[in-house]
Amino acid sequence: MSDRPGRTAYAPVTEMVVRDLEAILGASGVTVDEDKRMAYSADETLPRFERDYPADAVCFPETTEQVSAVMRYANLNLIPVTPRGAGTGLSGGAVPAHGGIVLSLERMNRIIEIDAVNRTLTTEPGVITSEITRAARERGLFYAGDPCSGDISFIGGNVAENAGGNKVIKYGATGQHVLGLEAVLPDGRVVEFGGKRRKDVTGYDFIHLITGSEGTLAVVTRIILNLLPLPRRVTDLLVPVPDIGSAVRLVSLVMTEGGIVPSSVEFMDRQSILNVEKYAGMKVPFSEDAGAYLIIQLDGMDRSSLWRDAERIGDICAGNGALEVFVAEDRSSRDRIWRIRRLVAEEEWTGSMPLLSKEDIVVPCGAIPDFMNELPTIARRHRATYNAYGHIADGNIHLTLFPEDAAGPEDLHDRSDRLRRDLYSRVESLGGALSGEHGVGLKRAAYTPMFLNEAGIDLIRSVKRAFDPNNILNPGKIVPHA
Repeated sequence: MSDRPGRTAYAPVTEMVVRDLEAILGASGVTVDEDKRMAYSADETLPRFERDYPADAVCFPETTEQVSAVMRYANLNLIPVTPRGAGTGLSGGAVPAHGGIVLSLERMNRIIEIDAVNRTLTTEPGVITSEITRAARERGLFYAGDPCSGDISFIGGNVAENAGGNKVIKYGATGQHVLGLEAVLPDGRVVEFGGKRRKDVTGYDFIHLITGSEGTLAVVTRIILNLLPLPRRVTDLLVPVPDIGSAVRLVSLVMTEGGIVPSSVEFMDRQSILNVEKYAGMKVPFSEDAGAYLIIQLDGMDRSSLWRDAERIGDICAGNGALEVFVAEDRSSRDRIWRIRRLVAEEEWTGSMPLLSKEDIVVPCGAIPDFMNELPTIARRHRATYNAYGHIADGNIHLTLFPEDAAGPEDLHDRSDRLRRDLYSRVESLGGALSGEHGVGLKRAAYTPMFLNEAGIDLIRSVKRAFDPNNILNPGKIVPHA
């Protein structure tokens, strides 16, 4: 046994431990193959961590009972367990910071029930989110919590991170669509919270404590989701504007003066558009004059009322500095607009430039212009360039910074740390937060004291100890040494 941070002495995964796990899961339910262990020990966090964090074994449970048995065994033997969904996370939440067992939930991949009367969908955690959206749509219903990564992410990971996406402004993040949970505690006990009901003040709200807890409190094994009537009509607008300040003012005017709450409001800065044009070999209208672009999406049941709202938004934008307003009502035109937004993220993933930092900060919407105005100074101070895009109506900015000069991995790591501290300091001063939807995880745990005081961090640690006194479930995440 070896001493680990968090005052827990974890036991190694020996050959005997592997045999015991195989007795629970079967031989095909456990692997210690090196290539597989490494593949299941990383997510999509960029830039990569300064070193690898390999798991000692990967387990593939298929039932709640198997998850319970693995957790009970790990707790008794003080072996750390890291739950994992699709591995699409961007904060190292599924990276096994202390080795041990990675608990992959990919085989728990059934949609159990769609209840049209109660407008609910019950699912296991390993279902791809877009499959939930399609299944609901086939019944004339709508799952509104689908994030931008819905084609590749698991619903269990969405719950663990309280994933957001581009529909938060109207429909809310994932947590607002979770009605009930079945979960396995670190000692193996199975608990159930909530259900198909929409009102319940019986005891503490454990549903929304576990949602967004990044797999540190319990392993979610079943989820009951709220469904809505399926909107029959969708309209999108692409609005080039002179600068970010103009974009923020337009969004505010649309919702206050116009009295309209769009289903999505996205923004892309000029550099993002230039990157897309170079990457995809395409031309985005008015990119020479626009300092930023807005994508505004409306949905509803009635074609005529939706069109009136689109016209109203177009008039507000045209009268308040928009360079142009492009309206797309048919599917083909809408796809062309959203393809631009998708290509912004795609270009980053496939680009050859090293990354200095990929961030997910959030500030009050009114503070976005101040933040964006100061961003060039921060970037210059750390010899970096950047592009920014994201969910402007809820203040969530996806910010990627690139080093201007080549340097070795150690230098990039040190520069990245200094840049983050500088960046986060300004975010905090504007009333912002460390992460809007990607999570704290391993990547940002060291920086939470910049946003939470000692009492707040102690409270997080106290909640963690109440659920997990042996600190075996996803240790090393959210706050330092918790």
